Amino acid sequence: MRSPRVRMRRSRMPVRKLSGFSVNRMVPNVLTLLALCAGMTAIRFAVSGNFQAAVAGIMVAGVLDGLDGRIARLLKSTSRFGAELDSLSDFVDFGVAPALVLYLWTMHALHGGGWAIVLFFAVCCALRLARFNTQLGVELPPYGGGYFTGVPAPAGAGLAIMPMFAAFEWGDWIARSPYLVGAWTVGVALLMVSTLPTVSLKRFRIPPHRVVPTLLGIGVLVAFLTTVPWLILVLVGLVYLGSIPLTMRSYRRLRQAAAAAPRRPGSGEQPTVLAPPVPPHTYPLGEGIAPTSDTRH
Repeated sequence: MRSPRVRMRRSRMPVRKLSGFSVNRMVPNVLTLLALCAGMTAIRFAVSGNFQAAVAGIMVAGVLDGLDGRIARLLKSTSRFGAELDSLSDFVDFGVAPALVLYLWTMHALHGGGWAIVLFFAVCCALRLARFNTQLGVELPPYGGGYFTGVPAPAGAGLAIMPMFAAFEWGDWIARSPYLVGAWTVGVALLMVSTLPTVSLKRFRIPPHRVVPTLLGIGVLVAFLTTVPWLILVLVGLVYLGSIPLTMRSYRRLRQAAAAAPRRPGSGEQPTVLAPPVPPHTYPLGEGIAPTSDTRH
């Protein structure tokens, strides 16, 4: 007589469904995707030989990258998904796209050497973004909140294509040399992976009495940017490079002031308790010699 078969039901793991997102919460991710499309389109323009449009695509990607994070914080729609998407988009926009644009513009004249240089730039950009992602949950000292560690990826991409700005303004003879562009690209790549403090505008505050002059200055800058864009971009890049020594000096002063400031009670450090001195001639007979220790020299 055969025993009846018993069917074992496999327990199914519960599948977590994605919750619905409002349109406001999707706006930052949409801007990130638009920045990614702008960077990829810049590569297409470079392949077709339209290098001014390629540079414009990278600049548009930089503007969109600066907006998506701020809008996400304003709308309180920050998420792990958005952070990962933004990091991948930044690598394409500011690592891959500038490298390919520079290679197609002039670095191809060095053949394998030119490709190695632009590849080095892309690798340094990836390392810069990876280091930034690992520092997101790290608590910075009070004086380090207004600074980046090294040149950020968008600024590095802008500095890398600065020779193209100069060539568009004054002609190819001044900045299209592959040797000059190669040395410049390597220098910018090293700045991105360096530990030099650079200025960050995230915690920058404008005093109330300077709001109107600041808006006026931004309006004048935009007006010149629409008339002589390449000259203004070169000047902005030079001002940014000139600010790095000043930022290093300011960071060093703040660090020295924080180190010299007296520590307040309750800062988390335990006070040092000194043992009371042992009065002489209190040892028992035969133990008047202090015991030896391995740490004494």
